[in-house]
Amino acid sequence: MEDALKRLDKLTQEETRMAAAQNLNATHTVDERVKGVVDTVEAIDNKVADVDDRVAGVGDRVKEIAGDVDEMRRSSPNLTVH
Repeated sequence: MEDALKRLDKLTQEETRMAAAQNLNATHTVDERVKGVVDTVEAIDNKVADVDDRVAGVGDRVKEIAGDVDEMRRSSPNLTVH
């Protein structure tokens, strides 16, 4: 009976170790997936920043053109711009 209890205890310890190993494996898998999501979000954020920079550049160019049109109107009052 004592041998059977020792064997059962050993099996229980082994089962606990296996469950812990499975949990670590699952945790590692989730961690890798989260890292992948973070990388994707960072890439999207960089693309959005690039678009923001381009929009700002277009806005600056529109202001520049508007200034040029105003200057033309001042220098040629009879000029009609459509």
